[in-house]
Amino acid sequence: MPGRYLPLLCLSGLFACAAAASATGMERLPATLFAALPADVRHPESLAVDPASGEVYVGTFDAREPASSRNNQLLRFDADGRLLAQRSFGATPLTGIGFFKGKLYVLNFGASTLQRLDAAFTATSPIEDLATFAALVPAAPPPRPIANPDGSQDLVTYGSQGFPAINGLVFDRTGALYVSDSFQGAIYRIAQAATCKPCRVEVFARDPLLATTGALPFGANGLAFNADESILYINNAGDGRVLRRRMPQGDIEILADGVYGADGLLFHQGLLWVAANQIDTLVALDERGRVRHRAGDFLGVTADGAPRGLLFPAASAVQGHRMIVANLALPLTPAVGDEWEEDVTRWNLMQFDLPDPPPPAP
Repeated sequence: MPGRYLPLLCLSGLFACAAAASATGMERLPATLFAALPADVRHPESLAVDPASGEVYVGTFDAREPASSRNNQLLRFDADGRLLAQRSFGATPLTGIGFFKGKLYVLNFGASTLQRLDAAFTATSPIEDLATFAALVPAAPPPRPIANPDGSQDLVTYGSQGFPAINGLVFDRTGALYVSDSFQGAIYRIAQAATCKPCRVEVFARDPLLATTGALPFGANGLAFNADESILYINNAGDGRVLRRRMPQGDIEILADGVYGADGLLFHQGLLWVAANQIDTLVALDERGRVRHRAGDFLGVTADGAPRGLLFPAASAVQGHRMIVANLALPLTPAVGDEWEEDVTRWNLMQFDLPDPPPPAP
């Protein structure tokens, strides 16, 4: 898999130069430690929070080879970062997790299955299988035409082996669950996911903008609704884009470009918080796609092997007046010595104080 993108230029409409950021008063929000994972648990990929208790839930993406060496876990921390419980998922990596009405919903990436268990889980809590995702026909979305400045046009075509790479999830107020597929360029919908068993999976959207030919081979990723659920936002990690679809039947559109490794996505108080895993930061966009805040920096690896600041942040979750961030810290390249993630031996969650909400748009 590919190494990191290294953006060298300021991108129009997205990442402003430091001088421009200073001129507008935009400051980077510092990240500090929230909790360390148990010593034998690696690669926190997904986060959820119980808004009533403040408990924090973490799913891991441990995809080491051989599979017998993997130790995927669902972790439960109290509001202050103390570990309360962990439930083993063994060799199957986890991606998106979500809290809804006292239950946790888990995308078991390795098993291509949506699962559910009690939010107050223990090491032996039962896990329910709700729905299995399958290969689509055709396996890849249709080609995408690209207009060039000289008036010519390229046609980008996609390939897929038909593996349903379930990745991000979000509930709407009715209890319908939306799930992204990073390899097949699709968004799925499961009606009444909190009560169905087994659940019916329907393809809600399929579009070439949901796929990628980028160096990072994950397309559609994080999902989030705006406040009135009139717009569904979608990250495309490989393309470094934030997309949107007006509900229920709008087209997929590009909101923002240049968000390198756009992974987890969260909408909070008028802002879209994007975990940009390839530049080790969270970016807060307003609903016009303009950067309003940035949070976190990579500040090195400590002597005990833990990231300082953010390193390959994959997800975030709001807990009261702060945001929790998962440091996935996942090495990607086969080369040795080219990534700081190779030095990590202890994984962690970070936190930062949320800024004041932006004023209403004129």
